[in-house]
Amino acid sequence: MPIINLTELRAALPRGQRLIGLDPGKRIIGVALTDVSLMLASPYRGVPRAKLAANAAEIAAIARKEGAAGLVVGLPLGLDGSFGPAAQAAKDWATALSNATELPAALWDERLSSSAVNRMMIEEADLTRSKRARAVDAAAAAYMLQAALDATAPPRS
Repeated sequence: MPIINLTELRAALPRGQRLIGLDPGKRIIGVALTDVSLMLASPYRGVPRAKLAANAAEIAAIARKEGAAGLVVGLPLGLDGSFGPAAQAAKDWATALSNATELPAALWDERLSSSAVNRMMIEEADLTRSKRARAVDAAAAAYMLQAALDATAPPRS
């Protein structure tokens, strides 16, 4: 399946279906979910990075269990907005994951999401380093997904 625009993905979702946000790290893939109204993103959990088939099976199972019909994958653009090797790798992974899960996918800029979440966890939640390590991946996915939802929300009347 080709990567599509997030606005198109939102419009194509069946009523009551959620989106899954993914922050693909080297060791852990952070997973977040929207609510059914596509207004709020929440951390779900981290999935250990493995071969594509195993990760696709696990993400497809989450989609079935939680009623999700689309993926939003974090795109690690450079700080200047440039599309480098990390962004290309994320795009390739998102395309392969979309094909393997048969779920449409969109990409969203995730620059500094992990840094922002770590900073918040230190300043606001006062979490230790070990507790932050367990929670940061899913929280970063939720941070990225919330930004995507906010930026593409339909205008309120």
